[in-house]
Amino acid sequence: MWDDAFPSFLIGLREGLEAGLIVSVLVATLVRSDQRARLSHVWTGVAAAIGLSMSFGAVLTFTAANLPGKSQEAFGGTLSLVAVVFVTAMVFWMRRSARTFSGEIKQKVTAALGMGAGVLIATSFLAVGREGLETALFLWTTAQAAGGSSGPLAGAAVGLLIAAALCWGLYRRVLHINLTRFFSITGAVLIVIAAGVLGYGMRDLQEATVIPGGTSYAFDLSAHLDPASWYVTVVQGTLNLTPQMTWLQVGVYGAYLAIVMTLFVRGVRGAAPAKPVPVVSAAAVAAEPTAGASAPAEGTKPATPVATRAGSAADPDRDPDRDPGAGSAVASTAVEAERSAAPAPAGGESGSVSADADKAATSAAIEAEAGPSATSAAEGERASEGEPAAEGEKSAEPAASGPEKPSAPAGGAEPPVATPSTPRRFPRWTVPAALVAVPALIAGITIAAGGGKPASGTPVVEVSAADCGKGFTAPKPGRQTFQVRNTGSRTSEIYLIDPVSNAVYGEVEGIAPGTTRALIATVGTGSYAWRCVPNGGKAVTSAAVRVSAGGGSVQAVLPVSEKDLAAPLAAYRTYVDQGLADLQTKTRTLQSDLDADKLDQARKDWLPAHTRYASLGAAYGTFADFDAKINGRTAGLAAGVDDPAFTGFHRIEYGLWHGQSAATLAPYAKQLAADVDALRKDFPKQDFDPADLPLRTHEILENTLHRELSGNADYGSGTELATTEANLDGTRELLTLFRPLIDKRNVKVIPAVDTWMRRTEQLVLAQRAEDGTWTPLDKLSDTDRQRLDGSVGQLLEELAPIPDLLEIRKAA
Repeated sequence: MWDDAFPSFLIGLREGLEAGLIVSVLVATLVRSDQRARLSHVWTGVAAAIGLSMSFGAVLTFTAANLPGKSQEAFGGTLSLVAVVFVTAMVFWMRRSARTFSGEIKQKVTAALGMGAGVLIATSFLAVGREGLETALFLWTTAQAAGGSSGPLAGAAVGLLIAAALCWGLYRRVLHINLTRFFSITGAVLIVIAAGVLGYGMRDLQEATVIPGGTSYAFDLSAHLDPASWYVTVVQGTLNLTPQMTWLQVGVYGAYLAIVMTLFVRGVRGAAPAKPVPVVSAAAVAAEPTAGASAPAEGTKPATPVATRAGSAADPDRDPDRDPGAGSAVASTAVEAERSAAPAPAGGESGSVSADADKAATSAAIEAEAGPSATSAAEGERASEGEPAAEGEKSAEPAASGPEKPSAPAGGAEPPVATPSTPRRFPRWTVPAALVAVPALIAGITIAAGGGKPASGTPVVEVSAADCGKGFTAPKPGRQTFQVRNTGSRTSEIYLIDPVSNAVYGEVEGIAPGTTRALIATVGTGSYAWRCVPNGGKAVTSAAVRVSAGGGSVQAVLPVSEKDLAAPLAAYRTYVDQGLADLQTKTRTLQSDLDADKLDQARKDWLPAHTRYASLGAAYGTFADFDAKINGRTAGLAAGVDDPAFTGFHRIEYGLWHGQSAATLAPYAKQLAADVDALRKDFPKQDFDPADLPLRTHEILENTLHRELSGNADYGSGTELATTEANLDGTRELLTLFRPLIDKRNVKVIPAVDTWMRRTEQLVLAQRAEDGTWTPLDKLSDTDRQRLDGSVGQLLEELAPIPDLLEIRKAA
């Protein structure tokens, strides 16, 4: 959990601090302007921005959840790339604008004050909303990479809470933080994290077949590294580096990191140091004659030039954006200069400051916030209101105030120059490398110390090819957690089995040497033993122990081997081949109708051809690119139905039910027939993974629920229910082939599936008229729609155990 939390913690801390500083500046500006009554407008805009950000995250989550498998991968991969673009832009923008964004916001608020409440609300909404949308997008992508872990949400929450505390401390003058350094350090770490998110996004796009090269691996260490080990978990959670990566992932990761980090570090280190500042006393400057200027009246203190006191604020060589101290120095000197130049009131009171000087001081104090050290947002307010600083607090006096400086030498001699010493610098890559390595090391040590030791009383079982099950004794009945430690030299599959029937009570897959994993199993009356299957080695079984007292019967899973699936696979290949032969005939008939300009007959012949293809749903994973050509939709196509890549059944469906001519559709029918012929020819050579076939018993109808029964697969014919019936036929064919294997492992599954299969089919067939036409999905009553969705949902629940029952296990 916590290994996945670090990237989200950092983005929550950084973005939260940015948003918090914006809110602090908004509030401080209103307070200084004596507009406290309008603070509610600021909070209204902030609340609206937070609501928008949360809604955006919800939209991303629910959109992804309602997409089918490959579309989910493509959606997630695309958003990962967008998130990287936003984070990269944010990192560079904040590095460049850390010293000036406070003044920019102040100017916007000041302008909004004269334009009504709506403009002020919009100003706060837009200022905070940008940060919120960036945060929501990046948190969503990191949560996708973490899978079902709650770490990203926990990390983001902690980061936001700390950011809120820091902003409160800054506003109340409790804390002083160098924001330029803070955003530079966190920016370097975020670039490393963004490189991992970019690689993860590329992998998603490869798995969605949007980008080729999904099987071209640069390295594959999964046989040597345990994916659940603490060190792999830390690296994957913080850097998104996995034991198995493609060449594209590695290339993109390295290129992004090298280019972006180089530009970022050069930008941070590339600023020229400020030139030495001449130290000149006020008296010397005042005594220096100015051409064309009369001498000041006796007893009048001349105004000290701001340029001289500030180290030449007008000096082009001194740029506040390049000199970390320039912003503060200029602002402080400007305040002192205004105070010095203000005439004394008539009463002759020494040290009093005019109202104009007060306003100038307040303005300069606000501008001073643009400097790299973030102090209190209220400090300028208190100074301008004449409030004394509390004891022990930092004085609000200008930076230039202090002991009297020595006078300049007479005769126009050059003033002494303060030459700062140049500290020794480490190589540029030292700080980014340390920022990545130190947190990962600390997290690894914490996880190793906290998760590597089994809880008191937890059985520890050592496994290896030489000695499988060392330390195993008869366990107590009930739910037990075994700490399984691989003491061998190979990654292994570990099973807790019944040595008589080979049934599996529990399993740990891919446990690497030297790692410990938890195996949870319910122990009842019976025999128990450990079976160890090292990669590239033979299975080893431990001595059996017997549990008899106090334990009831426990259902174990009889393992399935590839040999067990060989016969169903061969039978299904025959079924698909025969179906493709029938499909060839039906697509040629459809082609002939369009060639003969028989549109009405083409509409009648389109449906049998399409439903025949749909009944072969279990083979979709094998059809690969042919499926997109024959039955592809407009999802992901830039021009939609007019896109040249939109072909096959749905393209012809769109034309037939949207008034297009036979001449327009004939080329698509010809291409469809050619693609079906090519598929029939290629199918015998296509690989069919035996482990993939049991998954189709559930996936066919799952895709039906997301596509046909949601209306996303209709292009005018209104025959979604006909396609649903074809998918039920395809699922029934698979269940017929697997029935003996399923009954042998759990006799309760098939009867429950048959019950809900009949109920669902009855609801579907009730919408077919005697003439063979079907009720469109959008014409169903709400009651019929709810009954159908509920029946399909329950049928999916009954089908869910089958893939696990028929999973290929090495324990067989």
